[in-house]
Amino acid sequence: MSMARKTDVSQRLFEEASRYIPGGVNSPVRSFRSVGGGPVFADRAEGAYLWDVDGNRYVDFISSWGPMILGHANPEILEAIGMTMGRGTSYGVSTELEIRLAREICEAVPSIEMVRLVSSGTEATMSALRLARGFTGRSKIVKFAGCYHGHSDALLVKAGSGALTLGVPDSPGVTPGTAADTINLPYNDVKSVRDLFAQSGSEIAAVIVEPVAGNMGVVLPEEGFLQCLRDETSKHGALLIFDEVITGFRMSYGGAQEYYGITPDLTCLGKIIGGGLPVGAYGGRRDVMQQVSPSGPVYQAGTLSGNPLAVSAGLAMLRALRRPGVYDELRKKGELLASGLRRVVDELGLPFAVNHIGSVCTLFFTSERVRDFDTAVKSNTKLFSRFFTGMLDEGFLLPPSQFETWFVSLAHKQEDIEAAVQATKRVLQRLN
Repeated sequence: MSMARKTDVSQRLFEEASRYIPGGVNSPVRSFRSVGGGPVFADRAEGAYLWDVDGNRYVDFISSWGPMILGHANPEILEAIGMTMGRGTSYGVSTELEIRLAREICEAVPSIEMVRLVSSGTEATMSALRLARGFTGRSKIVKFAGCYHGHSDALLVKAGSGALTLGVPDSPGVTPGTAADTINLPYNDVKSVRDLFAQSGSEIAAVIVEPVAGNMGVVLPEEGFLQCLRDETSKHGALLIFDEVITGFRMSYGGAQEYYGITPDLTCLGKIIGGGLPVGAYGGRRDVMQQVSPSGPVYQAGTLSGNPLAVSAGLAMLRALRRPGVYDELRKKGELLASGLRRVVDELGLPFAVNHIGSVCTLFFTSERVRDFDTAVKSNTKLFSRFFTGMLDEGFLLPPSQFETWFVSLAHKQEDIEAAVQATKRVLQRLN
C-alpha cells in the first residue's frame, strides 16, 4: 500500500534553491516539472536504495541516469576514490591513471584504437562532431529525432516538415546558421537515410546515433538500421559516430557495438566509465583520433579531463564489470522487471507497451509499438505523471519523465524488482 510520503524539507529546499538556481535545479529533469509536484532532494543512497531529506526511502530505478550499475556507494569504488583523494584531487598534469583507463577502454570497445578523456557526455559528442568535420572537411551532421546527444548547439535541433529538411533551432540561443548544418531524420527509417545520402552524401561529415535510443525511452534499432548507417557512411566517406553514453559498458563490456556487431568510426562514452563521477570520452580509429590536438589540428582541451578521482572510480567500476557472469545477472534482472511489467499490463488489459533490452526498459503509456520519436510521443503523459506520483508514494523512484529509461543495477534484489512490479499493478489499478 502507498505510504504517507513526507515532503516538507524537500519543498523548503526547492523554494530556497529557486532563489539562486534557474528553476531550482542544475539539470531540468530534476525539477519534476513534467510529472507535477516538487522534486526529491537526496540525502544519501546505498545499494539499490535512496533516502531523501524527508527520510523517505525509495527503491531507485534512476541509478543516477545509468552509471550506478553496481549500486550506490559501492565499497570498491569508494575505496578507490578515497585512496586517490589522499594523494590529491587534481593536478593539471598527466597521471598514470589516465593511461590505465584509456588502455582499458581501447581493449574493451571494438572500434576504439585511441581515446581522449573529457568531463561529460555532452563534451564527448561535441568534440567528436568537431573532429568528424575536421577530418572529412565537410560541414553537415545527421542525427535522429528523439536521440539526445547533449546540449551543444549543433545537436539541439528538431526536424522540419520532411525527412530531408534541414533542422531549425530547438532552443533560444542556437543560431540558425548552426542549426542549418544539422539534418534530422526519423530513427529506424532506412529509406530516409538512403535517400539523404543519394542526394547529399558528399556534404555529410558524420552520422551520430544512439545505437539503442535511451532518451525518448528505450527504443531498439530495427533489423538492418544500424547496418544501413554503416554501409551508407562508408560508401560516401562520412564517419559513423555511436553515442554510447548510456549503452557503453551496460549492454555488454564492449557496448552496443559489440552486442550488434557494428563497428563505428568514433564512439562517445560517459556515465559508467566514471563510476558515478563526472567523466566522458570519445575515441575511435587511430587515423581519425590522431587529428586531435596536439597530434593534429583539431583543437579540444579540458582542465579537468582525466580527473584522477573520476578515473580511479571508473577503473574500479570496469574491474568489477569484467567479472564472470556480471552481464548475465544484469540481463536476468532486466528481464525480470520487463516481463513483470508486461504481465501486469496484460492482466489489467491495458494498451501499454514495454520496450526492453538488457538491464534497461521503459513502460510506454501508448498502445502503439514504439519504434521512433513519433510513436513515443503518442504516450499519455498526463496518465504517466499520475503513475509516477503513485509509484513515488509506494516507495519507488522512477525517472520523472515518460521519455526516459528505467535502469536496473546489480544491487537490485529479486524482491526489489518483484515489489516494483506489484506496486505498478496497484497503482495502475487505482488509476483505472
